[in-house]
Amino acid sequence: MNETSDAEKSGAPGFSLRDRVAIVTGAGAGLGRSYALALASRGAKVLVNDLGSALDGVGGDTSPADMVVAEILEQGGQAAANYTSVATAAGGEEIVNHAIEVFGGIDIVVNNAGNMRLSSFAKLDVRTINEVLDVHLGGAFYVTKPAYLHMVEQKRGRIIFTTSGLGVFGIYGADVYAAAKGGIGGLLTVLALEGERHGIKVNAVAPMARTRMSGDDLYSALPDEFVGSEHVAPVVEYFASDECAVTGDMWSVGAGSVSRLFSARTRGYFKHPGTFGRVTAEDLAAHLDEIQDVTAFTQPSDWLAEWDEVVHLFKTT
Repeated sequence: MNETSDAEKSGAPGFSLRDRVAIVTGAGAGLGRSYALALASRGAKVLVNDLGSALDGVGGDTSPADMVVAEILEQGGQAAANYTSVATAAGGEEIVNHAIEVFGGIDIVVNNAGNMRLSSFAKLDVRTINEVLDVHLGGAFYVTKPAYLHMVEQKRGRIIFTTSGLGVFGIYGADVYAAAKGGIGGLLTVLALEGERHGIKVNAVAPMARTRMSGDDLYSALPDEFVGSEHVAPVVEYFASDECAVTGDMWSVGAGSVSRLFSARTRGYFKHPGTFGRVTAEDLAAHLDEIQDVTAFTQPSDWLAEWDEVVHLFKTT
C-alpha cells in the first residue's frame, strides 16, 4: 500500500496510522471492508474479522475475510484474517488475543459486526432477540473489554462503535436492532468518560450507506455512487487517528453529510415543591409546550451534571 496517502498527495494534512494495530469486526464486506481498507491505506496493521455468515447471522464462510486481507496485502499493506464470532465473551477475547499475537498490540477497535432480523413488535418472537442483541450489543462489550484493558496499560487507544439513526429516531419493524444500537449509545457515553483519563477516545459512527443489510430500496433516492460505504470510512479514519479531538461523540454519516447526534435536556417546566407543592398530572398537561420546547436546551456532560441542574433550579427559584 502506498506510503503517501491521497490526502498527503493533494497537499492536505495527512493522518498516519503507521505502526498502529486495528481490529475491524464484520470486515468481510460492506462498511467493515471499507473501514479495513481505509485504515490499512493509512498504514495500520488490520485484523480483518468476519464470521462469513448470512444476513441473519446463520452459517459461516472464511472467504469474505480472506478476500479483504488479500486486497490489503496486494496493495502493500499488512493484514490478517480472523473468523471468530463476536457474540460471546470467549470470542471477543480470542479476537483481541489474535491481534496481539500477530501484530504485537492493539490500538484501534472498530466494532462493526452486525446482523439483521426485521419484525413488527406484534409478530416478534422474543425468544430469538438474543440472536441480534448478542452480536450488536454483546459484541460491543465482548470485543471492547479485553482491548480496553490493553489500552489502559499503554495509556492510549481508540474505540469506535457502530450505532444507528434507527436507535435514535426509530423505523417500523426494527425493534430489536434499534434497541441494540440504542444500548451501544449508552455504553459509548460511559466508556468515553472512563477512558478519557487513560488516553482512550471512544466515539461512534451511525452510517447511512447501501449495504446488504440496508437493502436496495432504503437509499434509492440517490444514485448508487453517492450512497456507498466509502463515504462513511473517512469518519472511522478520523476517529482512529491521533488527531481525533473528540470523545463521546456519535456522528451520523452518509452521502457527503456528517452530523453529530446527541442527547439533550430541554429547559422544561419547574414548579418548586417547597413553595407550590408537588407537580401534578394537571400541571404537566397545562405546561406540555414548555416541557417539549427544544429551542432552549442544555447538554449535561454526565448524569451528575444533569442532577446539578435540578439542584440549581431548586436553590435559585
